[in-house]
Amino acid sequence: MRHGSGSAKSCERSEVNATYHLAAEESDPYRRRDTLTWLAWGVVVAVMMAFVVWSLHVLLDTPHEVGSWWLIGTIAIPISVVVSLVGALRTRARWVLARSLVLSGVVAMILSVYLVVVIGMGGDIDGSEHRVLGYSMLAAIAAVLLSGPVRRRIGRLTETWAEDRAGRSTAAIETFGTRMTRAVPMDELLLQLAETLHESIAPAGVELWVGEGGALRRAVSVPDRGSGTLNLEGAELSAVTVARVSGLAWAGMWVPGVIADLEEADDVRVAPITHLGKLLGLVLVVRRVSDGPFRSEDDVALADLARSLGLALHNVGLDSALQRSLDELERRNAELQASRTRIVSAADESRRRIERNLHDGAQQHLVALAVKIRLLGLKFGEAEPALGDSLDQLQKDVQTTIDEVRELAHGIYPPLLRDRGLAEALQNIAGRSPLPVTVDATKARFDPDVEAAVYFCCLEAMQNAAKYAGDDARVTVRVSSDGSSLFFEVIDDGAGFDPEFTSESHGFVNMRDRVGAHGGDLVVESAPGRGTRVAGRLPSSPVAD
Repeated sequence: MRHGSGSAKSCERSEVNATYHLAAEESDPYRRRDTLTWLAWGVVVAVMMAFVVWSLHVLLDTPHEVGSWWLIGTIAIPISVVVSLVGALRTRARWVLARSLVLSGVVAMILSVYLVVVIGMGGDIDGSEHRVLGYSMLAAIAAVLLSGPVRRRIGRLTETWAEDRAGRSTAAIETFGTRMTRAVPMDELLLQLAETLHESIAPAGVELWVGEGGALRRAVSVPDRGSGTLNLEGAELSAVTVARVSGLAWAGMWVPGVIADLEEADDVRVAPITHLGKLLGLVLVVRRVSDGPFRSEDDVALADLARSLGLALHNVGLDSALQRSLDELERRNAELQASRTRIVSAADESRRRIERNLHDGAQQHLVALAVKIRLLGLKFGEAEPALGDSLDQLQKDVQTTIDEVRELAHGIYPPLLRDRGLAEALQNIAGRSPLPVTVDATKARFDPDVEAAVYFCCLEAMQNAAKYAGDDARVTVRVSSDGSSLFFEVIDDGAGFDPEFTSESHGFVNMRDRVGAHGGDLVVESAPGRGTRVAGRLPSSPVAD
């Protein structure tokens, strides 16, 4: 029973194999092309035979009956049909046809020259042997002079068309290298490579496996075999990594999972894809027995192709790692910018809270104290002149303290900026500057945090100019917007400085932090004796008042 079951399975497998091969042969365009090529060879031989027989009949009057010889020449057509059915000979059709065309072209040229010279120039052939000999000599000389160029010309015309499998496999590698230089996505590149190999040296099928660390997956297969995985480890991984282009027996021992779905009659070549001692994939090409065996040229081409693929896959891995690093850097940069924004926003909020506390708390208490002192002066000043004088002085001191507290509050966070915007806030600090300051600022309103960043950057630059530009310097402040960004610049014509030594001072660092927290840029330009320019850009759009 067990034997009978095995026989049934064997018969079933044979039927499946036969069906598979029949369907593959019927759908193989290369088999049809080779068959038509052999038919073309038969027609060429038949036509050439007829032309030769007719030429000999005209020149030498032999043979007398050309019809029977023409029929003999047509035997080449059924012979070509029979030869096209033999797998080992069918694949040689283009080689045979190319050389037959070369030979036929040379023979046709020589006979044509004889016909033109002997008949065209000499008229009807008579018994004059000298005359015929002279014409024959002319024909021979012309044939010798023309045979070389004609043969070379026909050979060049048929050389590219009749290239063998080795040339086609080399062309596959060259095509792959050309496509690599065009930045084609790797998935598409592998598919194009598989199709090229299928058309050139592996009409029965091509599979490309890729992966790392012994975990491989079937990336591309022509014809499509679906997805598949293969896990290699230990001795198997080491053996496959160091192997060269190998055949069916080797594949059955070390990578049986790759050839599990292939037919027993198929001829296989497996080329490991490696780079720097790491296995990155496999190239599997399949031929049927009827297609002829793989040749040494095919193995060399596959080895070269595997090396190119190894470099390409290695570069793809580097690109992927680089992209992951860039994504991680971009994520961290976004987190850093968000953190800087939170810090600056928290600092500005603290400034606003302190300013409100000073204005609504300490300043109001001092004002109330000044009022009480004034009332005491009015009440006791006339009775006690000395006490009145002391109370007047105390009132002046309190008023001075109020002014200083107000100035301090304005320096911490100006309420004018919050209430009226950048233009009036900058005009206010320009009026208190010891240097002449010209302000040209847009009256549009922006996000409060962005306005605060621009205000304090301009304030810092104006204070630096007041300290270091010189008493004769003039300052210009400009603030503008293009609808998507807010620009500012503070320019003075003072003494200037060397940015290499001064641009990293505490004030400039604060300005860069403020601008950078909102995704902007800060530029500091200066030179000794040439003034200073501090400019910045912050992404921001105007908002409704």
